[in-house]
Amino acid sequence: MHKKIGILGGLSPESTVTYYQYITREYTRRFGNHAYPEIIIYSVCFQQYVDWWTGDRWDRITESMIAAARALEKAGADFGIIATNTMHIVFDDVQRASRLPFLNLIDATAEAIQAKKMTKVGLLGTKFTMNKTFYRDRLASHGITALVPDEPSADDVHTIIMEELVQGRLLDTSRLRIREIISSLAGRGAEGVILGCTEIPLLISETDSALPLFDTTTIHARKALEYAVSGK
Repeated sequence: MHKKIGILGGLSPESTVTYYQYITREYTRRFGNHAYPEIIIYSVCFQQYVDWWTGDRWDRITESMIAAARALEKAGADFGIIATNTMHIVFDDVQRASRLPFLNLIDATAEAIQAKKMTKVGLLGTKFTMNKTFYRDRLASHGITALVPDEPSADDVHTIIMEELVQGRLLDTSRLRIREIISSLAGRGAEGVILGCTEIPLLISETDSALPLFDTTTIHARKALEYAVSGK
């Protein structure tokens, strides 16, 4: 029997759907047309989390994430993933409070970067992901340096994510802006770029980029599937 996957999602629903689709399609490709993995999704209220993080209420976010993790455990999940980059700021708190093992997105991304023999990459995401140190510090523990865009560019990335991508809006002007920002990171020595928001891959792909891209949604979803079907 394969392990039951618990997805803590809703942040945003757009990327949670991408996780679900990747895992189910890859599982079917491996095991047959009518074979589907057992997945439990706990989807939180995105607006509530936006209100909390803009109000710097990370204590409320932590409490809610812990409650969601425990709900996944109670529902029968064997392990969990937090299907968002930004909320990994409270990953360690959630893991300590839950008996359910969680697979860390940043660690999985670091493994993918190391597999490409890279040590310096750009990081795109929400302002919280780019400006706070939790993401860069975790990458640094793997020997990887993360470069973030300058402040005006970081503001543009955040706006594109929060006002467009989480609502499913994909604009060509925003795609071009992201390409420009990636090119500027390349000029600063980045060997690749982490798409450190699970919505960014909806907008841009390798063919649009001056640098190799690390799609954290696909990387994390693949890690979850591999763990689910492994004997570990």
